[in-house]
Amino acid sequence: MSALSPLPQKICLVDDDEAVRDSMRVLLESYGMEVKDYGSARDFLSHAQSDASECMLLDLHMPEMNGFELLDELRKQGSSLPVIIVTGRGDSQLSSRAIQAGAYALLNKPIEDDKLLQWISRAVEHAGTAASASK
Repeated sequence: MSALSPLPQKICLVDDDEAVRDSMRVLLESYGMEVKDYGSARDFLSHAQSDASECMLLDLHMPEMNGFELLDELRKQGSSLPVIIVTGRGDSQLSSRAIQAGAYALLNKPIEDDKLLQWISRAVEHAGTAASASK
């Protein structure tokens, strides 16, 4: 991996599949990121005040509260956290809906490691550029 913009120091991961969380955590930690992972949207919301992540990887299809519902809640709270939605059942309509809902991107599982890291880097860079432009 070369020519990547800086990766975030802290990232959060919300996915109800423990195996997915474990594998993504190992990958992200191998690149020096501190990973906070949550097994549900509700778990994330109950701990969100103590989470200072720079990017979120968010599963779309989860019980109780899906990824779109969590993203909507984050935006209602005024969060500008860059969110990348991941799903095993994506299509172009879902991708468009994700962008309209305020996600940076929607990626289909399984995601190649390099591709995931590139999207994370882009999302964080974009968020930083947007924050600088609004000052």
